[in-house]
Parts: sequence; structure tokens; C-alpha cells
Amino acid sequence: MCGIVGIFNFAAAPRDDGEAVLRMRDAIKHRGPDDAGVYLSGDRRVALGHRRLSIVDLSPAGHQPMSNEDGTVWIAFNGEIYNHESLRPGLLEKGHRFRSHSDTEAIVHQYEEQGPDCLQALDGMFALGIWDDARGRLMLARDRMGKKPLYYLLAGGKLLFGSEIKALLAHPDVSRDIDPEALNLYLTFGNVPPPYTLFAGIRKLPAGHRLLVDRLGNVTIERYWSPFGQTPWPAHADEAESVARVGDLLKSAVRKRLMSDVPIACLLSGGVDSSAIVGLMSALVSRPLQTYSVGFEGFGAAENFNDQPFARLVAKRFGCDHHEVNVTADECRDYLPELVYAQDEPIGDPACLPMHFLCRAARRDGNIVLLVGEGSDEVFGGYPEMASLIQTASQRWNRVRRLPRLLRSGLHAASRLLRAPAGRIDILRRARDGEPLYWGLDVVFWDTEKEELLRPQTWSRFEPSRPSRAAEYVRSVYDELFARQPNADLMQQMSALELANRLPELLLMRVDKLSMAHSVEARAPFLDYQLVEYGLSLPQSLKIQGGKSKYVLKRALEPLLPAEVLTRRKQGFRVPLPAWLKGPLAAWAKDQIFGSALASRDFFNASYIDGMWRRHLAGVQDHSFDLWCLVNLGAWYTHWIDSKAAAA
Repeated sequence: MCGIVGIFNFAAAPRDDGEAVLRMRDAIKHRGPDDAGVYLSGDRRVALGHRRLSIVDLSPAGHQPMSNEDGTVWIAFNGEIYNHESLRPGLLEKGHRFRSHSDTEAIVHQYEEQGPDCLQALDGMFALGIWDDARGRLMLARDRMGKKPLYYLLAGGKLLFGSEIKALLAHPDVSRDIDPEALNLYLTFGNVPPPYTLFAGIRKLPAGHRLLVDRLGNVTIERYWSPFGQTPWPAHADEAESVARVGDLLKSAVRKRLMSDVPIACLLSGGVDSSAIVGLMSALVSRPLQTYSVGFEGFGAAENFNDQPFARLVAKRFGCDHHEVNVTADECRDYLPELVYAQDEPIGDPACLPMHFLCRAARRDGNIVLLVGEGSDEVFGGYPEMASLIQTASQRWNRVRRLPRLLRSGLHAASRLLRAPAGRIDILRRARDGEPLYWGLDVVFWDTEKEELLRPQTWSRFEPSRPSRAAEYVRSVYDELFARQPNADLMQQMSALELANRLPELLLMRVDKLSMAHSVEARAPFLDYQLVEYGLSLPQSLKIQGGKSKYVLKRALEPLLPAEVLTRRKQGFRVPLPAWLKGPLAAWAKDQIFGSALASRDFFNASYIDGMWRRHLAGVQDHSFDLWCLVNLGAWYTHWIDSKAAAA
């Protein structure tokens, strides 16, 4: 796992970009502390930089940027290709010569054979830049599921790219400001959907996409893989066959991710997903597996903020060398300024905090690779909200949608007059406007709320007409899904939206940024693309049964996991945020919201936020998640955009 950067002057005057690419590269030294390299093309139009975290082939032969035999193709690569060994025989038969045992070199030769279509042959996680000197073409690509981020900027006749935004900001020609359209989207989702970022002009490549740019400045961005597949999903599937297939694919996914020349450990919450990974890993390694769980001082299992009793049970069952990391509110408060730096742009997920402490502990113990449980819930329907929506909400929604539009409009207007809960008001608004019901888990502010959160002039500038920007984004995901799978059931529809946005741009972004901040690589077996393709294709009836979640997966895990784990209540990667924002983090949080430089931009209605804050402190309503997203936003703006902070 590494950090990559690059500059392509396709229309600007050629110049020596060596110093600039070094600054960009070393801004992300934490992603690769073991080695560093630079490639500069002979015509001074291309510069590639690389920071290496050595995991496969620890020798100097794995140095990057790396080229093919004659130096006409160069790559800067971040990630792991689990099938690189199986690609080698075919490439050797075609006459290619290998100088290392690294997976990077297999990509270079596969590109020589297939060009941009080489991505189809790669099984793994990656972000990469390949310079094809003979064709005068640069290719950027992000892996199928979006495990590895990749950012870029097109301006002034050149393209800049990097693994993190801070690498682009290190270039002397890059200015900083907030993107209002991205801000609007962040306030809905708690993250910014691709291709936007909160930085004006800086974009991120969506998962499963590649970008091609040539010497003439022609830019093409295209999808090379879709989780929605090409063949119709079956309306029915045999249960026994599906259970066996899911189990086999998961075992294979875990086995692949043990490819490493450095120590591997696992994060263990004691939930179904992490416990399954620990159980499968333990059968494949020769020594006790090191596992890590987190707890919060003053909060036990009864408060639903402590995984440790379940983690201990699982660790004991599989003979693990288990470590418990206990976190205090004071430690979190002290770390928050560093969190803003690590995130690049705000990630509205307080689980970033325990992720930091877990990765730090694992790295201190000498573990360079961690396996994590992300992705199972999105594919197999693991969130309680999904089961609830399938059982009840969708039925009520369909009844409302069948009403005449005039009556729908009247119901929406009445709900606003009666000051109904914001979520209910917006359901009626969506029904009135013909928008989809499901916009994703953890929507922060519905459009109805944003009309009050934002100043009138800001809201009218953001949303001069309907549908809203957020609604347009959601609709675009549904349109792509139904174009490929017109009969997708409600569970598959929800999965599609989660896989498009919240999973890659919030959950996986959290995993990548916080693990790599400690020079640790995180691998997610549940996001093996073959497991995702198969799991997504299974009908709703095999995922949600009788209000119970992840039915087919839990059936597959019955021989492996104890009943206490398989039947435990869904807890998630939670922190005691409601209590902390009333107590030890309250003063800091309030300052980030009301005292940050962003407040002077007059985007927000301060009285509306003040009302949220007061209701939360009084215990009238839990606004902790909404407030956390605003805290992150204010702290981000002060650190990255405010001129004094940016200069420092």
C-alpha cells in the first residue's frame, strides 16, 4: 500500500516539475514511509511520484515508479493485486521479463497486452496512474469498490493527481476554497459524492472508473466495472446452494487477503462480520492471530457502546492474541485537530475516532496489515433500517405515492404547518415531487431541513429549482441500476445506493485515511468483487427474513460462529457521541460550529443551529450526528481554507 502523485502538462509549457512533484509526494509520506521515488519524462511533460509501504516483495526491486522492459510504460501504483502470481505465467509466455516479485510489475505488463482493459484482469484494491509514452496517454484508475481514493485537478493545461487531497494542495499553483455545490451535498449525505470534493476544482474518481487524458488534452472518464452486472438477476434462488456459494466466496476472499510479507492482524468487534473474518483467518495462519477491539471509558455493553465482551468471546474461541484499546473523551478531544488533517475533507462519521486508536495500537505492535469487516451490511442487508423499510415504510410510501398529486401536496403542506418531524415532512415532499424514497443511510439534513438550516439567499442559490442536487444524484444511481437490472427488488435498490456513495466515500474513506495515517494497510474481504457481485444478485428473500438481517450470510456462518454472535443485536462501530457532545467535547464542538471561520461566510442560519444545540444539551432531542457533521465542517474549513490557518 502506498501513496501516488503525478503531473501531466498536456497543454502547458514544458517545465521542470521535479520540485513540485517531490512536494506533492512527501505531503503523503505517512502512506509510504519505507521508500520514495520519482519519474520525470524526457520531454518534461510528465512527473510521477511514489511513497512506498513495503508489503509484498520487500526488496529494492519493488521500487516505484516502475517501468516495463524498455521504459515506454511507467506506473505509480497504490494497492494490492491478489491474483498477480496467476497473471505471471501468461505474461511470461508472451515474452515479458520480470525483475521483481511485486504485484506492480504484473500490472505494467498486463497493460502492455491489453491497454486500459487490463483493469478487468486485476483482482484487488488499487488506485494507479500509468503513463504510456508511445501513445502520449495517461490513465488513472480506481478499484471496483472504491477502497482506494484517487483525486485529480484539471486546470491551466495540466492534470494533477494524488492519493490524498493534501498532495494536490502541496502544488504551488493550487488555490483553496470551498465548493458550494459540494457543501450542499455534504449537508445531505455527511460526505461528498463523486466526482465532487469540498475543495473547489478538486475532483475524485468514482469507484470502478478510469480516466484517460492524451497529449491534446482530450479527457475521457468511463466506468470499467459495475456491481450491477450484465446478466439479469434471478427472482428466486435456491437457499442451500446460495448458502454454500456465499460461504465458499467468503473463504476465498479471506485467503486472498493473507498475501503479505509482513505481519497481519484483524480488527474484532465481536459482531458477525469481524468475527467471521477472525474465524476464517485463524484456520489459515500458523500462529495465534492478533486482534484488536475498542472500548470507551465509562461506557459498558449496556449502553451499546462496548464491543469488548463479544470480542473476548470470539478471541477466546479462536485462540487469538487479543488486545483491548480503551479510549477516553479527553484522548479524543486532543486528537481531533489531527483528525481534520488526516481526513482531508470532512467525513461525517464519528467512528473515525476509534479507527485512529485501533490502527495506532496495531502499528505500534508491529502489524502492517489489518483485515476489517466493512461491506457486509451493504450487500447482505445488515442494517435494521433496511429491514424496517422493507417491512413497513415502503408499504406506506406506495399508498401515498398512489394519491393524486394535489392531495400529496396538501399532506406535505399540512405536515409543515403541524411541525411534524423533519424526516416525515421530507417523505411527503419526496412523494409530492416524485423523488425516490430511499436516499441512503444516515442522511444528515433532508432538503426540508436545509431550507431552514441555510440562509434564504444561500438556499435559493443552491437549489433554484427542483429536483434538488441531492435528488439528482440519487436518481442517477437508480437510473443506472434500472438500466441494467430493471427488476431489482427494494433490498437491491438500497444496496445499489450504498455501494455508490456511503460505502466508498464515507466508510471506506474512513478506513483508508485513518489506517494510512499510521502507515497501515486495511483489507476488506467482504468487498471482494466476486462476493459482492454474487451477494448483490441474490433476491431480497434470502437477505431479510422475518425482520432478521443477513439471513443467507448467517446461515453460511453457522458452522463457524457461536449463536451468541450470530443472534446479537446490530451495534455498529459506535462512539458515545451524544454524551460527549453534552460534556467533555461540548466546548470544543461549540467553538467549531459557531466560532469557526466558516461562520463568517453567511451560509448558515445561526439561530436554527443554536436551536439544535440547545435541544441536544437539554436532552430534548438527540442531534449528535447532525452536530458532529457541522463540527467536522467547521474544523475542516478553519484548517484547510481559512487563509491564516492555510498559510501556517
